Amino acid sequence: MTITIEEKTARMTLLIDPRKKKIFEEICAAQDLTPSQVLRQMIREYIIENAGDRTLPAWLLTASRGKGPR
Repeated sequence: MTITIEEKTARMTLLIDPRKKKIFEEICAAQDLTPSQVLRQMIREYIIENAGDRTLPAWLLTASRGKGPR
């Protein structure tokens, strides 16, 4: 079975103001989403919007079309 890039995971650590983190987590919970789901969607959108002339893989474009956070 072939594993697509979207199915693999890598850890990213970031530092954020604890007050912003708390508000972010509350908003995510109110939308029945995990913070990770929201951040993954934000990253996909950022890549697509800022890729310039870079050719993006189909799996990335497919994952972001008309779908909410995964």
